[in-house]
Amino acid sequence: MISFFIPVFIAATLGIGFWASRKVKTTADFTLAGKSLSTSFVGVTLFATWFGSNQIIGNSAAFVEFGFSSFVSLTVAESLCLFLVAFFFAPKLYKYNFSTIGDFIRKRYNPRVEFAFSLITILSYPHWIASQLVALGFLFQSVLDISLTLGIVIGAGAVVLYTFVGGMYAVSYTDMIQSLLIVAGLLFLLFPVLDKVGGIEMALSGREESFYSILPQPGLDNWSAYIATFLAISIGALPGQEIYQRVFSARSEKAAVRGLILSGFLILTISLLPYLIAIAASRAFPDLAALEDGQGLIPELVNRYTSTPLKILFYGALISAIMSTSSGAMLAPATVIGENLIKPNFKNIADKKLLLLTRISVLVVAVIACLLSLSDTDVIGLLVASLSLMFASLVVPFVFGVHWRKANSTGAWAAMLGGGGIWLVCYLFQTRIDPILYGIAVSLAGMWIGSWWERKNPSN
Repeated sequence: MISFFIPVFIAATLGIGFWASRKVKTTADFTLAGKSLSTSFVGVTLFATWFGSNQIIGNSAAFVEFGFSSFVSLTVAESLCLFLVAFFFAPKLYKYNFSTIGDFIRKRYNPRVEFAFSLITILSYPHWIASQLVALGFLFQSVLDISLTLGIVIGAGAVVLYTFVGGMYAVSYTDMIQSLLIVAGLLFLLFPVLDKVGGIEMALSGREESFYSILPQPGLDNWSAYIATFLAISIGALPGQEIYQRVFSARSEKAAVRGLILSGFLILTISLLPYLIAIAASRAFPDLAALEDGQGLIPELVNRYTSTPLKILFYGALISAIMSTSSGAMLAPATVIGENLIKPNFKNIADKKLLLLTRISVLVVAVIACLLSLSDTDVIGLLVASLSLMFASLVVPFVFGVHWRKANSTGAWAAMLGGGGIWLVCYLFQTRIDPILYGIAVSLAGMWIGSWWERKNPSN
């Protein structure tokens, strides 16, 4: 029965996408939903984009292993990022009628910096999308008894199809419906699992003292990973196109800011549900905690120990969460390709042709992500990898561009190339301290030194 309902659910999602595609007449409709999103749509669709497999599968497994320190470094960090954008970035950027962050970079620096910034932005997304496709693959492998590879291909194909035809309109409508399924599915699973172990207090009791600490275990390696993860998610995601795609799609500045605040609170609260499910399940069924390094805990809990109606509801919710994240993450780099790589180099390109090329870009991004997903099945590792390059290269030019009047193009180049280059070298040599910490330090120095140099040597 489950194998029947899952294809039906996917078909319904595709139907919504094709229905939404009727609203797409221009490239702006495809990428920004005609700047029509209300506060609730901005908040819920951004929540749906960020609340994917990393929260339900990856982060919950980390919570079972590391405790509350993982809640801070993974979930609190996400909420903090959204609040920072709401108060310090969205109000400054919305008024310019941008489509992408690359548009701001062009206005603030110059077209060459825009091109490099946009290219790095595009390169940072496939790993994140791949993490979602891996999660879909695990899910379909467990439920439909198919290979992981086939599960990844099926999941990617479905997401690409409705994103390709409906763009931001399809993403928004499907996200809204899928978010309701996410919350319902998690709630219906949480209560019977907690009842089996005697409630939340019993689920959390008997753990080592370190489990309840919001700080990591002592040691340089633990602190390095903790700080790097927190910074990569909270600060590294500040230039994320998927965030500003919602901001720029909002019907007003007020809707954009309030939507960001709403999404931050949703991330912070709804994320507690899979954490509690995982910690209760690990106590009730300890054999599940070792499956797929803990990432198979919740899916296998549902598969083995719940009723068929609950299986259908939960798997529908899980598929919803993953597809929502995947669609938003595919649309973001495709928008950057169309707006910041294609459009500036073809000045007189017709809007219909630009729309077609932007849609094709969705497919290209998806293919690259599929190839990555087939080579790496670590969900959290893929997520952090997707933010590392962005953090080391793009955060400083973006943040200083918004808030430091003395920032200039030489500083931006030094920050991007220096930070990204050092990050890559340290990554290749597998330094003990996380490479992104070296990268962000050099990026900061590059911005200050480069900006100073250009002011002292204006003719250069």
